[in-house]
Amino acid sequence: MEVENKHIIIKHAIDGLPNESDFELRSAPLVLSAAQGSKEVVVKNLFLSIDPYQLNRMKTYSSTQKTSAAATRIQPGQRIDAFGVGKVVVSGNQEFERDDVVVGLLAWEEYTVVRPGTTLTKVDPHEFPLSYHASILGTSGLTAYAGFYDICKPKKGETVFVSAASGSVGSLVGQYAKLSGCYVVGCAGSKTKVDLLKEKLGFDDAFNYKEEPDLKSALRRYFPEGIDIYFDNVGSAMLEAAVANMNLFGRVAVCGAISEYADAGKRVALDMVDVIYKRITLRGFLALDHLHVYAGFISSTSDHLRHDRMRAVEDISTGLESVPSAFAGLFRGDNVGKTLVQLNE
Repeated sequence: MEVENKHIIIKHAIDGLPNESDFELRSAPLVLSAAQGSKEVVVKNLFLSIDPYQLNRMKTYSSTQKTSAAATRIQPGQRIDAFGVGKVVVSGNQEFERDDVVVGLLAWEEYTVVRPGTTLTKVDPHEFPLSYHASILGTSGLTAYAGFYDICKPKKGETVFVSAASGSVGSLVGQYAKLSGCYVVGCAGSKTKVDLLKEKLGFDDAFNYKEEPDLKSALRRYFPEGIDIYFDNVGSAMLEAAVANMNLFGRVAVCGAISEYADAGKRVALDMVDVIYKRITLRGFLALDHLHVYAGFISSTSDHLRHDRMRAVEDISTGLESVPSAFAGLFRGDNVGKTLVQLNE
């Protein structure tokens, strides 16, 4: 059987803020077959993850493009790989059967041919909504869990600050922190998002950073006793302000720098004397470096969901053609929670 497989490409390198016009929807014929022994699996994609880190891959050049297989440059016209959830339609791999629901590295397209060596895992499609496997139980969840527990190593009663706290990762970090007995404050870019953090996700407090002309003073107000843990999703001035308010032996998990991705003029300028004398630890990380905690992450997070101790916040648009708008919206602050695109019911 042959189908027209629609997919999203970039028309040219994107060196600033992304716009819908930077992308194009194309289609190409795909034969839905896989030879036995080829170990190829053809997946019909159901949910696709939309993540800001992809912008660094779309640039003409970024130093990050040579650091990891997950960060390699995306060329104009090339299909764009991305984490997602799908259903097996054809399998040449004895580990997978038709109609298995799987998660792994798919692409911004309707069907993906998953080749040997590519991450693909079967999941139970019945206990949780399928979208959860691309959000709270997917890479965003693992990033939050690994960054908070494996890097920050929280202790009960510590103070925690989370930037971009209503986003895909920050919204989960705050919930993990509360479950660990910490005092948690988050920042976001609108009243609606701030209200979500305080009223729905259990943050002790939250503020709109756009209403704060002096971030250092704002954090001093919200953390009069200082910050023990900062989970950074923003970079730039927010990271500077957090470090200025850190306690001795404070820990910073440097997860993202969305304020710097599309603006080369925004670069953090830390007070390194503060870092030295406060003995602050700053560590950048990628989720793929922490696969050793994956089993614990899935077990504990699933248990929290079963007992309503955590909430998944998802921002889902429908149809492959909505991918460019969903992606560009990340940099406008449109999303609340994890941005996903649903392709098929």
